[in-house]
Amino acid sequence: MSGPGPTSPPDFVLVGGRVLTMADGGESVEAVAVADGKIVSTAPRSELERVAPAGTPILDAGGRTICPGFVDPHAHGEVAARMIAGTVDCRAPGCSSVADVLETLREHLGRADRDWLVAQGNLFFDQKLAEGRLPTRAELDSVSRDRAIALRAGGHVTVLNSRALELSRITSDYEPPEHSVTGKPIVERNSSGLPTGVVKEMDNLLPLPDVDEDELRKALSFGLSELFTRNGVTAIGEISETVRGLRAVDRLQRSGDLPLRVYAYLWAPGTMSLDEACAWRSVLGDVGPLLKIHGVKLFADGGYSAASAAVKHDYVGRPGWKGALALSRQQVADALTRTREAGLQLAVHANGDRAQEEVCAAIEAAGGAPAGTLRTRVEHAGNFASERAATTEWWGRAGIVPVPQPVFLYSFGDYFPTYLGDQGLSGRFAFRSLLDEGWRLSGSSDVWVGSEQEVTNPLFGVWCCVCRRTYGGRTIDPEQGVSVEEAFAMHTIDAAEALGQADMLGSVEPGKAADLVVLDRDPLTCPDDDLRHVRVDAVLLDGEAAYARDGASPLERAAY
Repeated sequence: MSGPGPTSPPDFVLVGGRVLTMADGGESVEAVAVADGKIVSTAPRSELERVAPAGTPILDAGGRTICPGFVDPHAHGEVAARMIAGTVDCRAPGCSSVADVLETLREHLGRADRDWLVAQGNLFFDQKLAEGRLPTRAELDSVSRDRAIALRAGGHVTVLNSRALELSRITSDYEPPEHSVTGKPIVERNSSGLPTGVVKEMDNLLPLPDVDEDELRKALSFGLSELFTRNGVTAIGEISETVRGLRAVDRLQRSGDLPLRVYAYLWAPGTMSLDEACAWRSVLGDVGPLLKIHGVKLFADGGYSAASAAVKHDYVGRPGWKGALALSRQQVADALTRTREAGLQLAVHANGDRAQEEVCAAIEAAGGAPAGTLRTRVEHAGNFASERAATTEWWGRAGIVPVPQPVFLYSFGDYFPTYLGDQGLSGRFAFRSLLDEGWRLSGSSDVWVGSEQEVTNPLFGVWCCVCRRTYGGRTIDPEQGVSVEEAFAMHTIDAAEALGQADMLGSVEPGKAADLVVLDRDPLTCPDDDLRHVRVDAVLLDGEAAYARDGASPLERAAY
C-alpha cells in the first residue's frame, strides 16, 4: 500500500523507473518519500505531488530500478573479512590445479614474519582442482618445511604441512576430542598410522595466528563494505566468531563507520559458552543501534565436504558411516529453554536430514514454537533432503524456520552424489516444491572460509534460484527453479522474516527503515542469465548514502 501521503514534508523523495516494493498487493510505484530515516509514503511518478510538497528535495534515479535493501540472514562477516585481510587466496578457478596452489603459496612465503602461512581454498576444493584431490602434506612441505602452512579448504577441511602438524602437536599418538565446535574432529592417517596432513572439523583447535585489535577493526571496516554494502546488503545475521570481533563491530558503529545492520547470533561454544551468551551483557556491555545481539547459534553436525553432516544413508565408500551428531536432544531442548528466557532466537546448524529431524524432535518435545516467540531457525534446512516429505513433516511439527543457502547450489550442487551416491540425486535445493508446500524460504550467503567470490552478492543468489547452474556449468533439477520475483522475496522480505524483522526490513512500505538500493537495470526484464551481473549503483541506509558505485550515474538532485 502506498499510504495517504506524509503528514509532514519528507526529507527527500527517491524516484526511479520501477520500485520493487516486495509488498503484497498495492499499486505500481516509482517514488519513495523518506523522513527521519523511515519510508513515509510511496506513489506513482505521475502523482509525485501527493508525496512531495513544493520544495521537497528529489533524488532522481532516472529509469533505474529501486528495491529494498537486501537481507542476508546467515553470514560470517568477521571470518570472511579476516580471510580477505590475512590469508592467501588459492581458490579455484584462480588456482585450477595443485601446481597452481603450490606456486601461489611460494609467492607469498615472505608476506609476513609469522610462523604460519594460512591460505583458503574453495569449499569442496578437491572436486574443483584439475587433479580431483587436495594437495598432500608432502606437496605443502615442498613449499616450506620451516614455515607452518595451513590450507583451509572451506570451513570444515584443512591440509597441514609437517611444521603445522608439529605446532599443532598432531602426532601418530594424537587423539582428537570427541567434538569440536563445528562437529566431530577427524585426523586422517595413512596405512602406517601417520597423519596425512588432512584434518576435518578442527580449525578452531589449531593454533592459527590471530590479529590484533587494530588489524581486526581495519579488516572489518573494509571487508563488511566490500562483501555486503557494495552488493546492496543492508542487514546481516552475523554468526559471531570472536568477542573481539563483536566489540570491533560495536566500535565501528559508534564511530559512524559501520555500513549495515548487524543482527548477531552468538556462536556457542565457539565465541562464548551458552551461559555467557544468555547473559551476554555481562560480557559485551551495551551495544546498538546498528548492532543487535539477536540469537545463539549451535552446531548439531558438520559439513558434507568433511563427510560429517549427519545423514540417513551411508557415505560413499564408508559402510556404516552416516556422519555424526554433535548435540543430544536434551542439549537442544536445554538451549531452547535458555535462549527463550534470555529473549534470544535459537539457530541450529543441521546440514544433514538426520540432524534436522533429530533437532526438530527435540524442539517439538520442548514445546515447539509458542505464540509470541521467535521461532527456532534450522540453518541449511532446504539445501538437501533425500526424503523431503519425511523431513519437512518434522519441520512442521517443530514449527522451525528453514534457512537454506541458494548459493550452495552453485558451490556444490554437483557433488551430493559424489558423497552420497544415488541418494544424492534427489532433494537438492527443492525450492519450487517447498514454496508450493507453503514454506517461506530465505536466501543467505553463509560466507565463510573458502566461499565462492560471488556468494555475498544477492543478485548471484537470485540467479542461482532461477537458473540453477552449478560450478561445473550443469543445470540441476530445473523443475525446482523459481521466478525472479520469488527469488527476490527470498533475499528481501522473507530473509527479514527469518530474522524476525519483517516489520522493519525487507520491503518498501510506509513505516519501514529507508534501506534502499538502486540497481543499474531491471531484474524483472533482463535475461535470466544476466541476473548475476546486475550491479548496485547506490545504497541508502536509514535514508543516508552508504555506497555509490564508481562510474555509475549519480542520483540527480532537484527540488520538486
